[in-house]
Amino acid sequence: MAKDFGLSIGALAARTGLAVSAIRYYEAQGLVKPWRNAGGQRRFDRADLRRLSFVMVAQQFGFSLPQIKAQLDRLPGGRTPTKEDWKEIAEAFRTDLSAKIDTLVRLRDDLDGCIGCGCLSLASCRLYNPDDRAGQKGPGPRYLIADRPE
Repeated sequence: MAKDFGLSIGALAARTGLAVSAIRYYEAQGLVKPWRNAGGQRRFDRADLRRLSFVMVAQQFGFSLPQIKAQLDRLPGGRTPTKEDWKEIAEAFRTDLSAKIDTLVRLRDDLDGCIGCGCLSLASCRLYNPDDRAGQKGPGPRYLIADRPE
């Protein structure tokens, strides 16, 4: 594709359904990298349509922008990502998604018995958490959220 005919930010917004301000925010975060045409106007490559679509989907799966950027940084610049490129990213996300699914299944299965807070507010907490042992590990849920940053 000739650089003279990139997509304007308005065209990119229309094609992705994102607000122009969101595209500018994603640009500031380094998720897309526009260039300037001869008239100094911001232009985007067609590959940015897929990049922004990926951002939108990955956010719906609960991935943070830094996590998404780390994956997008693996893609080659200057060309539309191939099916193989996306397959590699999917593999990287698969492990994270599986861990999230496991956590959600545990939450669903254990929610009726205890919310895992260590607060001793439920009568059964005296059985599962005597002397507030969970509270010694810090505030918040301890049993249902895996790999929680300390």
